[in-house]
Amino acid sequence: MQVPFIDLKRFENHLADEFIKKISDLVINTQFIGGKEVEEIEEKLKAEHQVAYAITCGNGTDALQLALRSAGVGPRDKVLLPDLTFWATFEAIVNVGAEPITIDISLDDLQMDFELFKEAIEMFQPKAAILVHLYGWASSNTFAFREYAKQKQVILIEDGAQSYGVTINGESIYKNAFISTISFYPAKVFGAAGDAGAVLTNNKNISEIVRSLSNHGRRSHYSYDFVGWNSRLDAFQAAYLNVNFPYIKRRIESRKKIAEQYRKDLKELGWNIFKPKSLVSKYNSEISQEVQIEENGYLNVVFIEKEKREKLIQHLKKHQIGYGIIYPETISEQKGASPYLKQTLIRNRAKQVSETILNLPLFPYMTNQEYETVITVLKKF
Repeated sequence: MQVPFIDLKRFENHLADEFIKKISDLVINTQFIGGKEVEEIEEKLKAEHQVAYAITCGNGTDALQLALRSAGVGPRDKVLLPDLTFWATFEAIVNVGAEPITIDISLDDLQMDFELFKEAIEMFQPKAAILVHLYGWASSNTFAFREYAKQKQVILIEDGAQSYGVTINGESIYKNAFISTISFYPAKVFGAAGDAGAVLTNNKNISEIVRSLSNHGRRSHYSYDFVGWNSRLDAFQAAYLNVNFPYIKRRIESRKKIAEQYRKDLKELGWNIFKPKSLVSKYNSEISQEVQIEENGYLNVVFIEKEKREKLIQHLKKHQIGYGIIYPETISEQKGASPYLKQTLIRNRAKQVSETILNLPLFPYMTNQEYETVITVLKKF
C-alpha cells in the first residue's frame, strides 16, 4: 500500500463544492483583490489568536520581510536567527539589507538555544532576532526569549510558519508575540490553495506600516508613505482559507493523535523518536511543567544514525512510503549563505540534527490502515 508523506487531498467531502461556489460568486461580482473574503479571514485570525491586528499578505516569506521592515530593520542591522530553519527566514533578513547571524539550537526542543541567544546579544548587539517555532511546537523558553529581548531592546519577530494551532499554557503561540508571521503555503497545517501569509501584532503602528508596505507603501490610492511592494492577498486565496477555517481544529486533532501514536509505537520498537520535554497533549499528559506546549501535529521527528538513514530511505521507497528530511542542511552550510553570513554562534547541534533527522508520513485523517502500513514497513527494516 502506498502512503504519501503528505496528502493535500485529505479535506472534508463537501469542501470543494463550498469553495467552487465562493469562486463563482467572486467571478460574478468581479471581486478579485481585497473585499469581504480578505476582511473576513483577517477578522477570524484576530479572534482566533486574540491579537489586535492581522494583516494578510502574499506569502509567508513576504510576511517576514514585512515584519522586519515595519520594525525598522534595514541595511547593516544585525539580526539573529536559528541555524536550523527554512531558507525563507534567512533570505528575508538578507532581502531587507540586514546582516544575518546564525545561532545554534537546543537539543531539548530543536529550537534556538536560549543561553546562546543571550550570549549572542551581548556579543553582536543585534537590532532584531527571529525566533522560529519549528516542527509544530515551540521552545519552552518562549516567554524568556520575549522578556530578555524586551529587556535588551532587541526586536523579536516570531516565525510561526509551522506553528498554526500551537498553544503555550493554553493560549495561541501568536497571542503575546510582539510580531509573528504565518505561512499559508498549501502543505502547512492551515494551507491556502496557493501562496498566502499574514502578520499578527498588537502594535497599531506596526500594523499600519505592514498594511501600507504590502500595498505599494500607500497612504491613499495615489499617495505613498513608503517604497513597498505588491503583497496583497487575493480574494480567491482568502476564500479558500475561509472555507477551510471551520475544520482546522478537527484536522489538528487528527494530526496530534497520529503524532502521539508514532511516539508510543516507535518508542516501544526501539526507534529514537523525538519529543520535546515541555510537550503535553490530551493524548499524553504525563508531565507537569511550568511551560506547557501543545503541538499541532505538523511533523514528527525520528533520529537515525547518518550511515543508516540512506538505507532506511531506500527501504521506504521500495515499499512506497513517503518521507521527509526537514532539514538536510543547516543555514550556515548553504552555498547561498556564504556571501551574507559573516558571523555565527554555533556548536554543531543543528548540523547533528540535519544529518540524522527523518520525518515519517503525517497528515490529517490518515487512516489506520495507512498508519499500520508505515509501522509494518519500519518493523521490517
